[in-house]
Amino acid sequence: MPGAPSEADLEAAATRLGEALLARGWQVSCAESSTAGLLAATIAGIPGSSRYFRGAAVTYASDLKTSLLGVPAETLREHGAVSAEVAQAMAAGARRVLQADLGLAVTGIAGPDGATSHKPVGLHFVAASFPGDEAMVERRVFDLDRNGNRRAAALAALDLGLRAATVG
Repeated sequence: MPGAPSEADLEAAATRLGEALLARGWQVSCAESSTAGLLAATIAGIPGSSRYFRGAAVTYASDLKTSLLGVPAETLREHGAVSAEVAQAMAAGARRVLQADLGLAVTGIAGPDGATSHKPVGLHFVAASFPGDEAMVERRVFDLDRNGNRRAAALAALDLGLRAATVG
């Protein structure tokens, strides 16, 4: 089992994403739950990120996913907060509300509590929303401690954002 991503891993991924965004002339925004702002902090930690980073919403509570990002309450009820459908809606909401070309989202169970029989600790969904109403969503399961799971999910979102920015 590989270890948790380091701060250097996150910084390198955020730098690559920033370069791709600048090359496209795109701006990015984030919606986060389980990473609690780590994704946004990583992107904003890159010098010059103000040229492409619009902002973020940390919507840890489900009602904020609905009121701030426009995630339909029925989607939350039907699929749960930790689902591909909610991640996709969060990414679309971040893109729309924060007026960016690329919206990134993370929702998951960082641990050590919160697991169910169908949703283990470490389960995360990362999503990207980009022009043309296109979306990418990935399901990931990490076997790390709480902070390791959060770092791994942030890295997965950065990597997904890079792919969206280079193919979208």
